[in-house]
Amino acid sequence: MNLSDKALLVQLNISQWSARRLDKKATKQVAESNGADGAVGNYNKCLLPANNALDLIHKKTSMIRKKFYTNTLPWGMEGIQILPNNNYFEFMTEFRKEKNEWEKLVNDFLIHYPTAKDTAKKHLGSLFSEDDYPPIDQLRNKFGMSLSVMPVPNADFRTQLASNEVEKIQRQVEDQLKAAQQTAMKELWTRLYDKVKHMADKLSDESAIFKNTLVENIREQTMMLTRMNFSDDQDIKNIRDEVEKLLIAYEPDTLRFDPAVRRTVAADARAISDKMAVFMGGL
Repeated sequence: MNLSDKALLVQLNISQWSARRLDKKATKQVAESNGADGAVGNYNKCLLPANNALDLIHKKTSMIRKKFYTNTLPWGMEGIQILPNNNYFEFMTEFRKEKNEWEKLVNDFLIHYPTAKDTAKKHLGSLFSEDDYPPIDQLRNKFGMSLSVMPVPNADFRTQLASNEVEKIQRQVEDQLKAAQQTAMKELWTRLYDKVKHMADKLSDESAIFKNTLVENIREQTMMLTRMNFSDDQDIKNIRDEVEKLLIAYEPDTLRFDPAVRRTVAADARAISDKMAVFMGGL
């Protein structure tokens, strides 16, 4: 399989203002008032306490990052992920929507920044310092979001190096591609395995209380498997079919109130997780 035909590489970059700053003067005062060495701790102040607009940006950032990693697989280099072609359009549609909402939140925050600063001055008292607050034009540049999309490297390339050097590089690239594919596939197995094993453990304990997400999370992951299985791994497909048929065919309340069904699904979940563990051990 040529991985470059099945997936792309993507890198998400997000910058944002934390609105936190080390206050050296306050740090020194706290240390002295407690008879402590100034090196034992730092006083980091929140520059915009109780600012909901900035909190919304930070929460949206976390959600976007989470969705990014949910929809991609590790490549082996920090910050770079594999995005299967089958998941490209669905992911990009959602990402563009989320990015647009994030930018609106940033614009709203910037519009109300002067008022937020005045409010902070009242909360911070003598800890307030005008120097802690960047001008609006500089502050705007502290926020940014971009998604870089790149092709997966191909070991079949041309260069004017000596043939023996080209062969060495090609082998290195091939080894990297093989290792990256194994890492990505193991991650794909692990995501489902963790949820199936969790179901087996929960349902096996007849006194254990569980949330609806016990079933919902597995349903969501099985739907993702179809788009994320970039290598068309038949074992993944077979496991997905088993999970769909045996584990998520029942509603959470059925598992709660029908002991016979609960025991059956618990046994099936255990058997599937054991089978998955065997496959994962070979990756």
